[in-house]
Amino acid sequence: MAREGTRSKDSAKPGIKEVAAVAGVSPTTVSRVLNNRGYISQETRDKVHAAMERINYTPNDIARA
Repeated sequence: MAREGTRSKDSAKPGIKEVAAVAGVSPTTVSRVLNNRGYISQETRDKVHAAMERINYTPNDIARA
């Protein structure tokens, strides 16, 4: 059984932690890119968007509310 707050390998939807790991940035940076907050270089934005595409990340509308 997986601990609370962890994701099993067969989970269907990746989260921002997984995006951050693939992009090589912090989850905070991923959040800032998604919410267009604070200064983030174009290079970092591109890395985050590429990571999102690579792992098929889609924002959770319920979590964003």
